[in-house]
Amino acid sequence: MMIRQATSADARGMVDVLNPIIAKGGTTAHQTPFDVDGMRQHYITRPALICTHVADMDGTIGGFQMLARPDPGDAAMQGWAIIASFVSGDHAGKGIGRALFAATRAKALSEGIATIDATIRADNDSGLRYYAAMGFVDFDRLNDVPLRDGTRVDRIRKRFDL
Repeated sequence: MMIRQATSADARGMVDVLNPIIAKGGTTAHQTPFDVDGMRQHYITRPALICTHVADMDGTIGGFQMLARPDPGDAAMQGWAIIASFVSGDHAGKGIGRALFAATRAKALSEGIATIDATIRADNDSGLRYYAAMGFVDFDRLNDVPLRDGTRVDRIRKRFDL
């Protein structure tokens, strides 16, 4: 496994990681599958992007993690960054999440980020366990956040102070 910065050429592999997670449901707020262009725009070339790391498993993307700056108008989030993590079901349990976070944490430190926010669906047990294992702690709960399909789900906000 090699952890490296995502490039446009990784978009197809990243789609292949995220779309099955979306289709399965219950662990991501995304409900609409991505195409390659949408993946590039959201996770590779987004203006607020700090980094997106991929886990390259001998030419196959096993997972990826994005770190981005929050909306510049949100004064309460200055010095913070927002994280999103995805690991393919085929590669779960292989240490990808831990390896991705090590690279993302290093980049956050180099960018002067003070705190990383992970906002996770309250019904995403594996995501909640992952972020807790990385050292994130609960600091807020958003109640009844509607998904695109109208389903209402609480979100747990976790923070990691650098």
